[in-house]
Amino acid sequence: MTQIALPLELAGGGEIIVGGPSLHAVFAALQAPETWPYRTAVLSGPPRSGKSLLARWFVSSGQGDALDDADRLPEVEVFHRWNRAQADGRPLLLVSRQPVVAGGDGWRITLPDLASRLGAALPLAIGAPDDILLRALVEEHARRRGLMIGESVLDWLLPRIERSHAAAEALVATIDRLSLERKAPVTLALVRDALAGRVHGNADGHWQPRLL
Repeated sequence: MTQIALPLELAGGGEIIVGGPSLHAVFAALQAPETWPYRTAVLSGPPRSGKSLLARWFVSSGQGDALDDADRLPEVEVFHRWNRAQADGRPLLLVSRQPVVAGGDGWRITLPDLASRLGAALPLAIGAPDDILLRALVEEHARRRGLMIGESVLDWLLPRIERSHAAAEALVATIDRLSLERKAPVTLALVRDALAGRVHGNADGHWQPRLL
């Protein structure tokens, strides 16, 4: 199977998909929707992990349709979309904050017909980023902000970052904020302060990044 060339730019430009070993199974599955049970897959993952971005790529590639935030929609609406996809013979990718579960934590579906159908769908989960992906995420967020982070600074920073997509994004935003406030390039000292949450001028000397 041909792998997706990464980083991958979506049609229209401006949005880049980066990847690492932890996403290989997800990328491979998105390239082979004909293998999905009932041509349906449920993609779940933590906040800011790129679920919607992957769904947009899937649609733009012409391989099928996608329904974002499916777990927040009325179940009847999701059921109708599933039925329509079956009638049209089109693969359907459902995006959810959590995987479908019969009980406990997750996407609990009360409509029996929908629960049985999505319970049989292919589950695709985005987990914590691996080392390669974490580096790529920091570099991509920095690129979008026009930040230059040197290799030696990255090498020091990456082992100390919380291993989550949202934390990587929030930390780069903090680095950018500090760099602008101090009118200074991204140095190891500045990155140390960003990692510690210290921002010059705050009353308490600390700032907590907001994880989106």
